[in-house]
Amino acid sequence: VFRSLVEEAGLADRIAIDSAGTGGWHEGDPPDRRARTAARARGIVVGGRARPFRPDDFDRFDYVVAMDRSNLDDLHASCPDAHREKLCLLLDFAPHLSQQEVPDPYYGEAQGFERVLDLVEEGARGLLEDIRQRLT
Repeated sequence: VFRSLVEEAGLADRIAIDSAGTGGWHEGDPPDRRARTAARARGIVVGGRARPFRPDDFDRFDYVVAMDRSNLDDLHASCPDAHREKLCLLLDFAPHLSQQEVPDPYYGEAQGFERVLDLVEEGARGLLEDIRQRLT
């Protein structure tokens, strides 16, 4: 979702984007079929393979964004003090929403993925705006 917004904004050459998990449950797997289907209906291509978050990711990225507090806590546990300011929740960038965490739709129905996409799009728009302000 974020990659799609960055490409639309013409900033793909200036913003590096990656995704990683805090656990290795699905390492090497493609994105969930339901997530790909819901994203494709919005014109968003979701690809790649799951990978774990690596310690050097703290050095590589200016933002380390978690979907929920559990993952944020996992990131905090391994984060060097020098990089703590990079840690945040995606919905920190959508303060107008009534929730702070993106729920995990994995064990639910397909419509849960639609709701997650709605939330992720809102957070991603706010994140992109935050980055744009820093770039100028």
